Amino acid sequence: MFEFNSVIMSATTSAKKKVKKLTRKQWIDVYMNHLLELETPPTSVYKFAKDNGTEESNFYEFFGSFDGIRAAIWNAFFEESMALAIKQPEYDSLSNQEKMLTFFYTFFELLTANRSYVLLALPKHGDLMEYRTQLKGLRRRVKDFAATLIEEENEQKHIKFLKQPVAFFSEGAWLQTLFLMKYWLEDSSPQFENTDMAIEKSVRAVFDVFQTKPLESVVDFGKFLWKNNMR
Repeated sequence: MFEFNSVIMSATTSAKKKVKKLTRKQWIDVYMNHLLELETPPTSVYKFAKDNGTEESNFYEFFGSFDGIRAAIWNAFFEESMALAIKQPEYDSLSNQEKMLTFFYTFFELLTANRSYVLLALPKHGDLMEYRTQLKGLRRRVKDFAATLIEEENEQKHIKFLKQPVAFFSEGAWLQTLFLMKYWLEDSSPQFENTDMAIEKSVRAVFDVFQTKPLESVVDFGKFLWKNNMR
């Protein structure tokens, strides 16, 4: 009897060892593929894990919920965009305005490469603020990046009253990101060329405000939005 139980325990242990374990990146990949193929998010971690040949405990090693994996995808978009931007040989010599432009261009190129997923994950029409749970990590990263640029600008200003509040402008950078994402979601121009123009004009306008320069660029940006029905 003892030997029989030992055989059962041995077989059970062996079966458990055969269950594959996914990495964090693999979980992100299978989640995105699930949404793309079925056009609806999974509703059960247990079934989602089983369908991918693993156990739900493996999922919880990396994420506490599906909200967690959705947020991780946006974090990955940001981190990959920054990694690609920084790899450019001339990045360190760019002005802060050019660094912001480089980030946005790279970020939206990456979003375009994953547009089908983004269109399923976010509403084409509606308020992106309603999706703040999955975007909260992206918000923190964008604000931190903008804060670094703003602090560098402030260090170059010797007169105290010319220095700008970091929190105010970093939050502004996040609102700018939301605006550009909304614009891109609704953009139907070839190769999203209108989004590229919106990025250029909005970044120039923000930095003109920051540097207290004449606001011709702000007026120019307003005209661009009016012309493209983004009133």
